[in-house]
Amino acid sequence: MSTVFDLSGKRVFVAGHRGMVGSAIVRRLASEGCTVLTASRSELDLTNQQAVHDWMAAQAPEVVIVAAAKVGGINANNTLPVDFLYDNLMIEANLIHAAHRCSVQKLLFLGSSCIYPRLAPQPIPEEALLTGPLEPTNEWYAVAKIAGIKLCQAYRRQYGRDFISAMPTNLYGPGDNFHPLHSHVPAALMRRFHEARHTGAEQVEVWGTGTPLREFLHVDDMADACVFLLKSYSDEQHVNVGSGAELTIAAFAQAVKEAVGYQGKLVFDHSKPDGSPRKLMSSARLHGLGWRHKIALPDGLAQAYRWFLDNAAEARL
Repeated sequence: MSTVFDLSGKRVFVAGHRGMVGSAIVRRLASEGCTVLTASRSELDLTNQQAVHDWMAAQAPEVVIVAAAKVGGINANNTLPVDFLYDNLMIEANLIHAAHRCSVQKLLFLGSSCIYPRLAPQPIPEEALLTGPLEPTNEWYAVAKIAGIKLCQAYRRQYGRDFISAMPTNLYGPGDNFHPLHSHVPAALMRRFHEARHTGAEQVEVWGTGTPLREFLHVDDMADACVFLLKSYSDEQHVNVGSGAELTIAAFAQAVKEAVGYQGKLVFDHSKPDGSPRKLMSSARLHGLGWRHKIALPDGLAQAYRWFLDNAAEARL
């Protein structure tokens, strides 16, 4: 890896440090010799522009990582469109603008693979952004994330700021949200299988047909990629972060079932939405820079389930 930015000795603000991604980044930064800054929701309202600017001016971070966001699955996106659009627009705009005003040396904005068109070419290259209609079931979140990417690009062009963006694929791992209605596929399935195992249920229902293809990445791999990009990348083009491997939702559900140790049957509810038929991002740009994921899916799921068992109170059940 060619290091163009040294994190050693820097003050690094991780916004969203209590979330799955943010907490993984905090863990990863522990070996970088930097000072990690965090702020809880009670300490800092990220939707309040003045509060964000005042906090950042007082704390003087040299690096900002925007991992804070309102997140959730298909049901949450469909039922809470204002939350997913307004809250995310405010959070990212306030953090990025304050980073500019406080002359932060480097900023990393984290988006999502849902920014791409529903029927984008597969694997999805970074250049597919804004080339077609979005997937309707998560367009509110996607529009906000696209705005964040463009805002980083705008500050680079107009002010020469070293602001970069990374787009993770579907993530899973410690610190996930296991809420029964507002969680993503990995956590939702893990909770469902866990409950079925302990109640003795003969079958578990999975939304959709099970045929859509998805890519999954352990959050610790994502955190490692973030540190890699901070240290070695500086350009306005956002960078996809994925494993490069895909499997059907049915195959993924089977893998989660095995990790949990559930012995019953899988039943697919075809009346529920599938979302995008296929979503595999091209990570060729990131691989070309010299980074690849390390955690295999069975190992990662087993680790995630151990965390779930050890942290039930924190898993937002």
